[in-house]
Amino acid sequence: MSATIANAATVAVIRPPGPAHLNNRETWDRKIEFLLAIIGFCVDLGNVWRFPYICYKNGGGAFLIPYTVMLILGGMPLFYLELALGQFYRSGCISIWRYICPLFKGVGFGICVIASYMSFYYNTIISTAIYYIFASFTSELPWANCNNTWNTYNCSTNATSTGAENHVSPAEEYYTRSVLEFHKSSGIDDLGPPRWQFVCGLLLVFFMVYFALWKGPKSSGKAVWVTAISPFIVLFILLIRGLTLEGSSEGLRYFLTPDWERLLDGEVWSDAAAQVFFSLGPGFGVLMALASYNPFDNNFYRDALLTSFINFFASFLSGLVVFSVLGYLSFVTGKDVKDVVQDGPGLVFVAYPTAIATMPGAQFWSVLFFIMLASLGLDSTFGGLEAILTAISDEWPQLFGSHRKLFCLGICAYCFLGSLPTTTYGGQYVITLLDFFGPTIAILFIVFVEAAAMCWFYGVRRISNDVNKMLGHKPGPFWVVCWVCISPVFILAIFVLTLASYKPLELGPYVFPQWSVGLGWILTASSILCIPGYMVYKLAITKGNFWTRVKKCIEPEEYFLDPAEAIALKNGHGKDHPECNDIFKEGGQTI
Repeated sequence: MSATIANAATVAVIRPPGPAHLNNRETWDRKIEFLLAIIGFCVDLGNVWRFPYICYKNGGGAFLIPYTVMLILGGMPLFYLELALGQFYRSGCISIWRYICPLFKGVGFGICVIASYMSFYYNTIISTAIYYIFASFTSELPWANCNNTWNTYNCSTNATSTGAENHVSPAEEYYTRSVLEFHKSSGIDDLGPPRWQFVCGLLLVFFMVYFALWKGPKSSGKAVWVTAISPFIVLFILLIRGLTLEGSSEGLRYFLTPDWERLLDGEVWSDAAAQVFFSLGPGFGVLMALASYNPFDNNFYRDALLTSFINFFASFLSGLVVFSVLGYLSFVTGKDVKDVVQDGPGLVFVAYPTAIATMPGAQFWSVLFFIMLASLGLDSTFGGLEAILTAISDEWPQLFGSHRKLFCLGICAYCFLGSLPTTTYGGQYVITLLDFFGPTIAILFIVFVEAAAMCWFYGVRRISNDVNKMLGHKPGPFWVVCWVCISPVFILAIFVLTLASYKPLELGPYVFPQWSVGLGWILTASSILCIPGYMVYKLAITKGNFWTRVKKCIEPEEYFLDPAEAIALKNGHGKDHPECNDIFKEGGQTI
């Protein structure tokens, strides 16, 4: 009997990917659905409205050099790492820490807090794109001229939003005075009521989100076939159209002409690092959540390389599309290209619509463009809310995991209610506040802690062994070096530079009052404090003296195969065999 027990214990130390209740975890129906899901999450609105502007501002074609370097040294290693651990432990961003380093479980809670803040404003931007889709079904686009009730004496069809002083384009007045009705709010302390158009748009967005997520990968895997593929089709169509427009070559010249001197500017490298990080999205919990539904032997290494390349390609393709159209806009307005280039919503809701309004068949191109924006946004919001659903369901499987549909409905309702302030006349003030203080600073700190805990406490030796169990080979020395020093330093540098470049929050000429800035810092602290808060809690409930508690809390909780199942596998009989009664499992130890 003792020999049998010893043999069973030998088999039992083979650690499965996660605790027992996750061993029967559902998986993606097809490998392509997982790829589409992570591609859809990584390729988002930022690829369209931020990368082209950042590239132009930081040296044009020369910016691709620091961007590529930062992608290889910082973005891809973290992307690879999260896919690996998410797939190995088959857990979301909260429960995974019990297998990595329990003391840092607060990282997972902080990620969920940030994801909820992002959902409060990101879905409103999607609803704005949907608003434009419906507005495009007219005989003439409503932002094509200045003959509308919302226009002012400053409106001019020969001006761009950054053109002549006191003159604004009809597209800008349509966006600010008709769509947002921004002029009816004097500041963040004068928001006004929610606007029914945006409330209805939000309801439509969350309706689609719910039915994409309510069954987990079984439903979201079907939705991404549309939302992940359609933006690329539309981008190619728009690129072909853009290249046929007069003046497009001038726009592409502005986009691609390298300014090599800019490579000596540290701000360029900082911008490249930040763009890579926020584009690939490590640390948002999404990659772990999506990878956790993979088969144990899925080749996530190939997935990480492929997705990183596609994300880079999508950003570059978006730049070609945007600047070909901006070159055309420069031609028809007589303004220099640099005077029509904008960052953020102004690019996709003002500059680009201005150009579309002058094209033959403007309504068709407008519908196509805003369908693409809505699809890009929906993919990302699918991923963000899936991170919350997976994390909480895995942590409390009986309470939430077994009631997935109801829990998903509750999360959608919570995010919908949190989004309502962004639908008011002063909603742009709320969006600006949430965008800066919600994820921007906090996520950088949280991801640094995550990378440090995984690479330094859990250790690259364990990571390499986990990868070897799944792929049959260990990561190469390049990845090990990146995990040990480059990737954590990469994130820490972005965090420090972001704090160093902090300026009082503004939106155009409006300077946010101190009380709102204080509220913003409270939002930032609410996610960051989850880390030390959980550390205090974990140390308090752990038995032993202080150093014993610390040692227990930084070591992974080992989960072995059930010894009875080990005997059954080895000897070929059921686990209720009498031999199995001699083995008892307690606290991860085989006795």
